[in-house]
Amino acid sequence: MGQPVLLLPTAGGDAEEIERWQMIDVLEPLLAQGRIKVYSCDSIAGQAWFGRQGSPEHRMWLQDQFHWFVRDELVPAIRVDCRTPGIPIWVGGASIGAFHAAALVCRFPDIFTRALAMSGTYDLMRFIEADHPTEHYERASPLHFVPHLSGDHLDLLRTRHIHIATGEGRWEDISESWKLANALGAKGIPNYVDSWGPRWDHDWVTWRAMTPKYLDEWTRSAGSSGG
Repeated sequence: MGQPVLLLPTAGGDAEEIERWQMIDVLEPLLAQGRIKVYSCDSIAGQAWFGRQGSPEHRMWLQDQFHWFVRDELVPAIRVDCRTPGIPIWVGGASIGAFHAAALVCRFPDIFTRALAMSGTYDLMRFIEADHPTEHYERASPLHFVPHLSGDHLDLLRTRHIHIATGEGRWEDISESWKLANALGAKGIPNYVDSWGPRWDHDWVTWRAMTPKYLDEWTRSAGSSGG
């Protein structure tokens, strides 16, 4: 059957992005062995944010709504396809896809058990013409909502893992990864900042090289636990 993995698009990307950029090709050995099943979707939230579609308030609202779409519509479809109600899902992405991957695990740890957040930008407010976040954006942004988590939600999240990986080459900013790691670490949420070094750029060449390695390691080590 394989571990379901939801790969989220980069800014402006769509559901077919992982095919156009040959991500599916490099994951083919894992797919052929039945170790993973890969899913994707359009990123209307990322398209609106960076394409400046609608007002700043609308774009911040859309980040929150995107997460609810994934939970309420996409996750049930994935579980039907896997023929396993309640199967835990891993989620990954690069650029704004990393933002959403981390956010989904933090918001819905009962569904998503592991995130691969690559080359992420986690402080999206610097890309929008607004001085303050709305309540909708604060509910969607890990840097904003994680410090306020508590109770059973936080207890469950502390059994999950967010892998924060980044290069330090062109167009990369490792300080963004440390912002997220510090917010998670302050609440005892397992995470790890993994630097690939200066020769790895913010680019599909990097993400194609790294994603299969992580998923290979994870399926070998976590196959029995589902985590």
